[in-house]
Amino acid sequence: MFVSPLLDRPAGNGGAVDVTGPAVKVPYNADEALDDIPAIARALDLFLASQMVESEDYCSSGDPNRERMYFCIGYGLIQCIKAVMSYDDDDIVAAIGHARHATTVASKHRKVSSFTSKLAGYVVPSLHTTGISLIQSMTPVERHAELIYAESIFEKSMLAVIYSGDWLAFAKEAINMRTSLSIYRLLYKYIKSVDDASPNGYDDAIDEHFRTGVYLGAGVGMLVLSLLPSRVIAIVEIFGYHGDRHEALAILAKAGGWTRDSDEPTIPASKEGLRRPFCDMTLVVFHLILSSFTFEGVDVRMADKIIRWHAKRYPNGVFFLFGSGRLALVQSRPEEALKYYARAIEVQSQYRTLHHISFWEMAIANLALWDIKASLGCWTELEREATWSKAIYAYGMAVCLLETGGDARRLMEKVPDLRQKIAGKSIPLEKLVARKARKFLSQDYLALPALEMAYQFLAIAHAPREVVVTKMLVEVKACLQSLRSKDKKRTPGYWDDFCLAKFLEGVCMRYVAYPDPDVILPPNAPSVDDLAGMSQDEAAITSISAFEAVFEAGPNIELDHHIVYYAHYELGRLLACQGKDDEARKQFNLVLSGKHLEVGPSGKKGKYSMENALHMRAHAAQEALGKRAL
Repeated sequence: MFVSPLLDRPAGNGGAVDVTGPAVKVPYNADEALDDIPAIARALDLFLASQMVESEDYCSSGDPNRERMYFCIGYGLIQCIKAVMSYDDDDIVAAIGHARHATTVASKHRKVSSFTSKLAGYVVPSLHTTGISLIQSMTPVERHAELIYAESIFEKSMLAVIYSGDWLAFAKEAINMRTSLSIYRLLYKYIKSVDDASPNGYDDAIDEHFRTGVYLGAGVGMLVLSLLPSRVIAIVEIFGYHGDRHEALAILAKAGGWTRDSDEPTIPASKEGLRRPFCDMTLVVFHLILSSFTFEGVDVRMADKIIRWHAKRYPNGVFFLFGSGRLALVQSRPEEALKYYARAIEVQSQYRTLHHISFWEMAIANLALWDIKASLGCWTELEREATWSKAIYAYGMAVCLLETGGDARRLMEKVPDLRQKIAGKSIPLEKLVARKARKFLSQDYLALPALEMAYQFLAIAHAPREVVVTKMLVEVKACLQSLRSKDKKRTPGYWDDFCLAKFLEGVCMRYVAYPDPDVILPPNAPSVDDLAGMSQDEAAITSISAFEAVFEAGPNIELDHHIVYYAHYELGRLLACQGKDDEARKQFNLVLSGKHLEVGPSGKKGKYSMENALHMRAHAAQEALGKRAL
């Protein structure tokens, strides 16, 4: 007997939307578990089209007894995404429960084998002597069960770390993560082995749903490992894991058949595997978001192709609207970015937490346009509703109020107490804003607080060049002019403010001389000389002079020691833009050396703000020298 999972019903955004899909067999037979794939594909299609509630209802009605393997993992994935977006405890706990249940259901479908030998093979891969042969001996359902088991473990572990917020949970879940990565690696070896044995290098007997699931897990796992610090990677490799970034990106691109040479994928939607959209979304996240702290492998043009293709499929798909907005921002088109984020808010009202992502991005885009009042409105919305980082939201409001002449003291008083922890560790940016808030409370002012935040959120990097010249640099010059009238010895924090202003001057002038390589300049964009009254070389010289002023005055800094280290990093990037790779490498090496660069005879000053983030960026820049523009 067959029954449809869901009949037509009104969409959550208003209007009638067809949410019918393939029927499911009743009663459920585990041997026919793969027959549910078309139905769960429909559920995910609804989800990607911004019909989130309809997607959830579809899954619930299609599997009321919560026994169907693919419905459990599909619904679990939806809940996982919702939890990560909302950062709400109740959502996270619910998502963990769904992931745990999916693990249990998948276990019932897995091949029965010796627990001892299987566990030994996962923990110490070299002991897995019959790995590929074990996968070959499985039925298609058992292979999919193995894949879903790894997926659900990965989801549960990630959510558990976020929820518990302590290192004990992190250590416990790391073991589960390792199990998941080992399964993915074994399944990928299996696919490679059967493909290699095929005359045309591709075994058609492996269904696309299984392929894309393996590509997603193997690609994400390898990509995450490639982002780890080199000292950690060395330890991981002892256990047989490796993080080849280019291979990871190639694996993820296989799911959709993306290549550098074509703007269209070789695999159409009609023949794609179930997890292809998530492979594509991972590529977009890497190229447009993770690229904020790494360089190797970043390809904005690839992200552009993927987003354009999916935008045709899902014109109201909120995730691809986010991608379109981020793409525009990376290309220094913040006005266009704002339109996409506004559209993302407009197309769906079911998950209010998705609006928070738009407000965050809009806050940064408005900083890139130096529209402080509009940015204030976005931070205000976030501070009122969102839960991820109340400290940053409150600080964002406060610095915008300072910039517009408002009263920010009440907000600044709240910031230090709003900090939270993930895996037992404070969020570095929250530590920075809490320290800046305390500094404001002690001296009743901050120098260039909105522009400093704009730097941390890459809003200067993404700002149109005319905004940098006509608005941001004007703020810097006004601050420096004000400092000239103050007594250097009697003014608390004078040298901190001077170094910050010169640092921001150096950063702004660098982007005047050398915009980011992915920037799209308007056809009639004014030249550097027309905008700033100087040549590109003169703008670069001005930038270098500003950074050198920071190095000279650095020993006098009282609190903001991180400025000196960031100045070395930004000088290195400027030198790289000029083709002076050896000199750039020296600057990056200084940052990574562990030396105390800002101190005079007084000696060490301890760790500085955002140190780990800067080390990650400096290491990435050092590895990218000579390979891509910085």
